Amino acid sequence: MPDLTLLHTAEVHVETFRALAPEAELDQQVRADWLARARGGSDAGLEAEIAAAVAAADGPVLCTCTTLGPAAEEAGAIRIDWPMMQEAARIGGPVLMAYCLESTAGPSEALLRRAFGARDPDLTCLELGHHWPLFEAGDGAGFAAAIAADVAEALAAMDFACVVLAQASMAGSAELLREQTRVPVLASPEIAMQVLLAGEKDSV
Repeated sequence: MPDLTLLHTAEVHVETFRALAPEAELDQQVRADWLARARGGSDAGLEAEIAAAVAAADGPVLCTCTTLGPAAEEAGAIRIDWPMMQEAARIGGPVLMAYCLESTAGPSEALLRRAFGARDPDLTCLELGHHWPLFEAGDGAGFAAAIAADVAEALAAMDFACVVLAQASMAGSAELLREQTRVPVLASPEIAMQVLLAGEKDSV
C-alpha cells in the first residue's frame, strides 16, 4: 500500500513531490482534464469522478489542486493547502496571499479564514494571472521568477506577517523570495508533505 496517493492536475508536480519525499511510496495520478473542467465551475460529473478516485485509493489521499480542493475534501481527501493555512494562522496576520487562477481565489480565501477561526487574517490578495501562461508553456523557472518579483514588490510596499503562495504550482518562487525577505513565505507542497508523512495530519 502506498504511503500516500496524490491527485495532480499537472504532470510537472510528479517530480516536485518525488523530490520532497524520496523515501516514500507515492501513487501519483495526473488528471489535467479535471482542472480544465473545474475552471468553468465544478459539476456533479466531475465531483463524482473525484470521489471515485479517492474511494479507489489505498490509504490517505492528497489533492494538490487548490481549485479542486473543496470537492476533494468532500470526498475524503486532504487539501494540500490546509496545513499551509494552519501555519499561516499560527503566524498571524496581516497575510499576503498570491494566486494565479481566479478559480483558486475563493477556495483559498475560505480555507485561510477557516484556519484563522474567529480572528481576522487582515488579508491582502495578489492576483498574478498574467504569469500563468509561463506555467502552461512549461517555463517553470520563468514562472517562479515572475511570481517572486511581483510578491517582492508587494512586500516592499506593505508590511506583512507572512506570504501564502496559494497554488502548489507557485512553490518554485518560495526559495527565491526567501533570499530577499525575512517574512515567512509559505508553499503548500513542502508543508503538506512534512505534516502528512510525519503522521501529524489534523482533520479538516
